This record gives sequence, structure tokens and C-alpha cells, in this order.
Amino acid sequence: MRPDSTPAHLSWPSLADEAVVEIHAFLCDFLRLFEDYYGGQIHRFHQDRSYDSLVRDVAPPPVLTDDPPF
Repeated sequence: MRPDSTPAHLSWPSLADEAVVEIHAFLCDFLRLFEDYYGGQIHRFHQDRSYDSLVRDVAPPPVLTDDPPF
């Protein structure tokens, strides 16, 4: 979920225990398959936006000395 989005209010229906377990298993299996297929893209997306990646392209601050530049 994006940080700027608000979750929708859901009205959850009553389900039998077996239905809840089956839906949970389906969602877990789906997520596993999704991550297996798109895992490289997910990793690359987060790596490109990581702190190390963002700071790597910034030049280090100049070294300050008491010597005049000329």
C-alpha cells in the first residue's frame, strides 16, 4: 500500500472456518507464486530506492583546510 493512500473500510462477511482456511491458503499460494515470478522486479525496485542507492550518487563534501585555495 502506498503511504499516501487510506485503506478502504471493508465490511467482512461471516465465513465458515473451512472457508477462511481455504481462502488463506489460496492467498498465501498466490503471493508465493507472485513473488517467485516478479521477485526480481520487486527487489530491484526497493534496491533502487534504498538509502545506499540514493546516497551513492551524491558527491562527498569537500575537505576543509586552513590553506587558501591559491
